[in-house]
Amino acid sequence: MSDHRDTLTRWLERLWYRPTLAWYGLPLLPISYLFRVTAQRRRVHHTQLAERLPVPVIVVGNISIGGTGKTPVIQALASHLMQRGYRPGIISRGHGARQQTFPARVPASANPQQYGDEPALLAHSTSCPVVIDPDRVRAAHYLLETTDCNLILSDDGLQHYRLARDIEIIVLDGERGLGNGHCLPAGPLREPAARLAEGALLLCNGCENDAVPTASVMQLASRQWRHLQSGRTQAVTKALPFSKVHAVAGIGNPQRFFNTLESLGLTIESHAFPDHHAFTPDELAFNDELPIVMTSKDAIKCQAWANPRIWVLDVQAQLPDDFIEALIHRLPGDTA
Repeated sequence: MSDHRDTLTRWLERLWYRPTLAWYGLPLLPISYLFRVTAQRRRVHHTQLAERLPVPVIVVGNISIGGTGKTPVIQALASHLMQRGYRPGIISRGHGARQQTFPARVPASANPQQYGDEPALLAHSTSCPVVIDPDRVRAAHYLLETTDCNLILSDDGLQHYRLARDIEIIVLDGERGLGNGHCLPAGPLREPAARLAEGALLLCNGCENDAVPTASVMQLASRQWRHLQSGRTQAVTKALPFSKVHAVAGIGNPQRFFNTLESLGLTIESHAFPDHHAFTPDELAFNDELPIVMTSKDAIKCQAWANPRIWVLDVQAQLPDDFIEALIHRLPGDTA
């Protein structure tokens, strides 16, 4: 089953991330039109019923399928906001969580299988309270009732319109952009490209993109190498005792991670897994002695059984100063 799913995923990505829609995608256009109309009607309906909270709400999301770097953006925003005196809390759907009751507070030492990989990483890497619930309005209320936070960051949830928001941040892949520009399933978009012109703060991950000339550009800077089992770290500027590695990534856009490793001078054997993949030790038992390098999002799922071969490349989102100032300027009132 997983092989068929991977084959379908690769086929769709080839279809989506072309300048124009390929001929073999034309039969999907009527479905894309229905998807677009349904999404717009759903948005109107839920926006009319949206609940506004007594604290500012910042939603970080995207309009396309696949990873754009939202989690590092949340981490960076939390740090910047705390430096400005805010007390942010984070809410998330908790994709892949096995938690049975919601809302649920995610402990700093959370098991990612129970709470989801991204919420576990955010709880571990920030000092912010993190709450998961498929109902983000309920998650936000729980956060306000049980913590002293005075600002809420919603990890993803751009299309969760029942939660009123003060600021929207849309993160885009600078390299892949909007793909062929069509909505699902003919293209990668959850909402039409016109959504970008509705006042959200736009961030392009990695480089400028001609399709979104008004977006600020952020960089995912390689911060350090981290040995997963021991926790020891090493600056990326220092030479590692190896030059060839197994590169493992279960994220939305694994190729970005592979490109980063190659830019750091490593020769890689790449192993791409589906986003949010739950790794097992057998999947990383390669028949050689090469080190294994993975993302921090993947590493948190392997922490409990990490073997000495696994290293992590920790990254940090570098947000432009003018982007941060624009964000602070949009925040309502003085909640700090």
